Amino acid sequence: MKLILSLALLASLATAEETKLFNGTDLTGWEGDPKFWSVQDGAITGASTPENPVPHNTFIIWKGGEPSNFTLVMKYKMTPGDDKKYTNSGIQYRSKVIDPAKFIVGGYQADFEYGDNYSGILYEEKGRGILAERGKQVVIKQGENPNKPKLEVTGQTADSAEIQAAINKDDWNEYKIVAEGNNVKQYINGKLTVDVTDETAEAPKAGVIALQMHQGAPMKVQFKDIMLITK
Repeated sequence: MKLILSLALLASLATAEETKLFNGTDLTGWEGDPKFWSVQDGAITGASTPENPVPHNTFIIWKGGEPSNFTLVMKYKMTPGDDKKYTNSGIQYRSKVIDPAKFIVGGYQADFEYGDNYSGILYEEKGRGILAERGKQVVIKQGENPNKPKLEVTGQTADSAEIQAAINKDDWNEYKIVAEGNNVKQYINGKLTVDVTDETAEAPKAGVIALQMHQGAPMKVQFKDIMLITK
């Protein structure tokens, strides 16, 4: 049995394809508003200032495809402005471009913030809102209104306070997203933050990957070591 499992694992690894999404030097393969996005210190950097505020949530979009089943791994770091509480960002996946001219994206978002409450949740930008709170295992059921599904909490992935305690507010953190079929899992620094099964007709099966600059107070968010693993 162990030999069979090992051979199956080796076969799976052999068919997996790793793609580095960021070359560490420039924004080749990405498209976003140059007023906010650049490369600094070897990282994709989104930055706003009092003189250059973000008028609406804006995104830098990876132009290399619309993956379906994958593992996405990257590191992120935030530098807040004066309003630390509302320094917020996120990683879009299985998403869609709503307004190409304004770089507006909607869909699944692996959320994170400088505050203490939302890092790790599953949020649907321009859609159904919060789909899973941090630390929860959730099944999304069809509701009468497509924008208001039934969220059935079926378990706990980890203690929310323990997840928060493992986050480095002023340093780099690792975010991992695993999407397989109608199930998605999100991890921060190795801790499973949400485990979500979306059984609705609105469940996205594939889509773009994008990084968010949130409207509001001046801030900076950085991303590096971005790797996509597909089968």
